Amino acid sequence: MTPNRSAAPDLQALVRAASLAPSSHNTQPWLFRLRGWSIELLADRIRALPVNDPQDRELTISCGCALLNVRIAAAAAGLQSEVEVLAGASHDDLLARVHLARASAPLADAELASAIAERRTCRERFAATAVDPRTLQLLVQAAASEGATLTLLERSEQRLGAAALVAEGDAVLWANPSWRRELAAWMHPRRRGDGLTLPALAVPLAQAVVRTFDMGGGVAASDRQLADESPVLAVLSTEGDGARDWLAAGQALQRLLLLGVRQGVQASHLNQPVQVAALRPRLQELAGCAGPAQLLLRIGVPARALPAAPRRPLWEIQIEG
Repeated sequence: MTPNRSAAPDLQALVRAASLAPSSHNTQPWLFRLRGWSIELLADRIRALPVNDPQDRELTISCGCALLNVRIAAAAAGLQSEVEVLAGASHDDLLARVHLARASAPLADAELASAIAERRTCRERFAATAVDPRTLQLLVQAAASEGATLTLLERSEQRLGAAALVAEGDAVLWANPSWRRELAAWMHPRRRGDGLTLPALAVPLAQAVVRTFDMGGGVAASDRQLADESPVLAVLSTEGDGARDWLAAGQALQRLLLLGVRQGVQASHLNQPVQVAALRPRLQELAGCAGPAQLLLRIGVPARALPAAPRRPLWEIQIEG
């Protein structure tokens, strides 16, 4: 379909929606380039986490979440989107190109658009409310529609095993001084617009403590309890383990997160078992996944309204050329 040039879409609005996607440490590792009726998604590798994410796996998953937001926001704007996946090719930082046209878009996508701004990462304990099994089935279907698999850890031995892997991962990560320094570097006051936000006066002390002390034991105990008490634990997996798979995992993650918002649930990650290379195959085996585990999710009903995480301004993430 040939676009109507007299009614050019507001591509900046789509970029704003994309920027509300979740990312590791709230690094927001994406850049967008506007070319006519197309939006190009690039990895911002200056924002990579070389210790926590040495292969840029989580970075690419984060970019996949942003890519799904572009598609959803486009549908709400009456635009059909066609995604050209470039991740894993010789384009380096260029991960995908979204071609837009004035045409009917899937109504189910358009209906998810309002959830983009309402999605939160719930790092707190969830309310003691069971998640409707029908909602869980919808989340499983949402992941499948993007080429990934969401496996619910329903048996008690699976949940206990996952919690144990979380604690083991915490111990390994916190014992690494380089990992602690990287974590501390992303502790920012809210005005910075990114990172793990803390009150401005608390940032220097928190950074010093994290850099200096191995708090793996205490954090492991806390995270283990958090996993144990979560209404739902689930593993998101993919068929392969390359850049294209990671981009697909991100789109699957964001689709199930947005659908979850419409169903009254939110989520967060307990990714220690996938960030420690030796633990990742054990998580896959525990869940019985056919392909590599990409994320360990906890899902539930938030106990309170959560504030939105800060975001970088549009001028920082939109590039020319």
